[in-house]
Amino acid sequence: MGTVTIGVSITVPEPHGSLLQQRRAGFGDAAAHGIPTHVTLLPPTEVDSADLPAIEAHLAGVAGAGRPFPMRLSGTGTFRPLSPVVYLQVVEGAAACAWLQKQVRSPRGPIARDLQFPYHPHVTVAHGIDEAAMDRAYEELADYAAEWSVTGFGLHEQGADGVWRQLREFPFGGPVVPPQGSHVDRGTLPAR
Repeated sequence: MGTVTIGVSITVPEPHGSLLQQRRAGFGDAAAHGIPTHVTLLPPTEVDSADLPAIEAHLAGVAGAGRPFPMRLSGTGTFRPLSPVVYLQVVEGAAACAWLQKQVRSPRGPIARDLQFPYHPHVTVAHGIDEAAMDRAYEELADYAAEWSVTGFGLHEQGADGVWRQLREFPFGGPVVPPQGSHVDRGTLPAR
């Protein structure tokens, strides 16, 4: 059957997801339209396509043990000079993301793997573009904020065209916990 490249992530909901994808494209990131806005739980990983049913069963178990949690993004950060990335910071929900990604990559599961860098939840807004555009992304999104309740995560596959598509959504097994002190599903973008 061959191999496929998969990833597991928390999708950034609308209207934030599309807006940030458009901003990423506007900074000159050619990959923006093929990568839905997300927080990674499992980076691109090549697997045997015959293993997908076992992977889906494993992810369903992880989601069943998970509980909805508040996610809040605020401000920008960068991995430069180590990696050419500008991102939005996860200022609430990072511990839950860290727990999830550890469960997804469990040594007892079908997608156990080591990471190239320590896990750091974030939302990429620029990757691998020229330094001036990276600086622009860092500055223009410095005041960006968004929050919502995370109620699950998705399994995605990268197509031959380089576009990532969701194969399946995995909802959590517990009640929704709204963000503290504010409304769910709001985002702000500074004026240009």
